[in-house]
Amino acid sequence: WLGMFGVYAVLGTAAASILLLKGRLKDKDFSELVARTKTWGYIILMATVVLALGTKAAIIAIGFISFLALKEYFTLVPTRKVDRRVLLWAYLCVPIQYYWVYIGWYGLFIVFIPVYALLFIAFRLILAGETSGYIKSVGTMHWGLMLTVFNLSHLAFLLVMPTTVVLPAGGAGLLFYVLFLTQFNDVAQYFWGKLFGKHRVTEISPGKSWEGLIGGICTTTILAIVLAPFYTPFTWPYAMAAGALIASVGFIGDVTISAVKRDLGTKDSGSLLPGHGGVLDRLDSLTLAAPLFLHFTRFFFGA
Repeated sequence: WLGMFGVYAVLGTAAASILLLKGRLKDKDFSELVARTKTWGYIILMATVVLALGTKAAIIAIGFISFLALKEYFTLVPTRKVDRRVLLWAYLCVPIQYYWVYIGWYGLFIVFIPVYALLFIAFRLILAGETSGYIKSVGTMHWGLMLTVFNLSHLAFLLVMPTTVVLPAGGAGLLFYVLFLTQFNDVAQYFWGKLFGKHRVTEISPGKSWEGLIGGICTTTILAIVLAPFYTPFTWPYAMAAGALIASVGFIGDVTISAVKRDLGTKDSGSLLPGHGGVLDRLDSLTLAAPLFLHFTRFFFGA
C-alpha cells in the first residue's frame, strides 16, 4: 500500500506542477496537457480497480481493450470488400489468444497469432478468390493482430507468468509497474518537450523533441528505480535497465502509430479518450513496451 500511495503521490505532483506552470507561463497553452493528465488519472484508477478484482477480471479487461484497439485499427485502415468476410476470424483471434493467457499456456500464447493466425488468415483470403491486393490485405490484417492483440496480450501474461522469485505484489505488481511507467513516460516526454523542446526527433511527429525524449527517459528511469522494490523483483541495476527500456521503446511505439495515422491522413484513431483520441492512441507506447518488458522480466526471473 505504501508503494501504491507513492504512485498516486507522483500523479498528484504532476497535476500540481501543471497547475503551477499554467499560472506562471500564461503565454503557453496547457489545455491538452491538462486533459491528458486527467485521462491518465482515470486510466490508473481503472487499472487499480480491475487489478483489485483479481487475475481473471484483469485478463478479461485487457482482452476487451485489445478488441477495442483492433476494432479502431480495422476502422482506420482501408480494406477490400472481400476482406470483410475474413474480419470475423480476425476478431475471433482475440478470445482465443487470451484463453492461452488465462490457462497460462506460454507455448501457444507465443506462437498462435505469429504462426497459426497468419497461416489461417492468408489461406482464408485465398479462398475468397480475389488476388488483386492480396499481399496488402494479408499484411495489413496480420500486422493489426500482432500490434493490438498479440503485443498487448503480453500485459495479461504478466499476471500468470511463473517466476523463480517471489514477487512483492504478484503479477499484478508487474502489470501496474509497466502500465504506470509507460503512461508516466508519455507525460514526462510531453512535459519536458513543452518546456525545453527545440530539436525534432522525426518529421513524422513534429511535437516530439530530443529534449523531451531524453528528459522522459531520465525521469522514467529514476521513477522505475524508486518503484521497483514495491512491485518487482528488480534490484536497482535491473530497474534502471527496465525503466530505460520502457521509456525508449515506448517512444518508438508512439511514433510508429503516428506514422500509421500520418499514412492514413488522420490525427487520432478515435475520440473515446479526451486529450488522447482513441484507445489505440493511448496504447501506442504499450504496443511495443509490453512485450519487451515481459521478455526482459522472463529472461532474468522467469521460471
